[in-house]
Amino acid sequence: MSGAEVPASRDPGEELAAVVATRRLADRMEDVAVEKAMRAGWSWSEVAEALGVTRQAVHKKHARKLIEAGVRLRRRT
Repeated sequence: MSGAEVPASRDPGEELAAVVATRRLADRMEDVAVEKAMRAGWSWSEVAEALGVTRQAVHKKHARKLIEAGVRLRRRT
């Protein structure tokens, strides 16, 4: 594999646990960034483009959490 160097561990379990922790951190970072963007007035399309996904995908993943957080969501016009 190519890409960033990952420190080797003798225990595959430790490496897999690190992958899980990294995914959880990335998900939380995405949640925070999406909420900040939506509070700043970004559209679903703008957020989706920034994340490299479809508008529908970002809406499906984040709409419920944003509503629960009290974020006023823009409707398409």
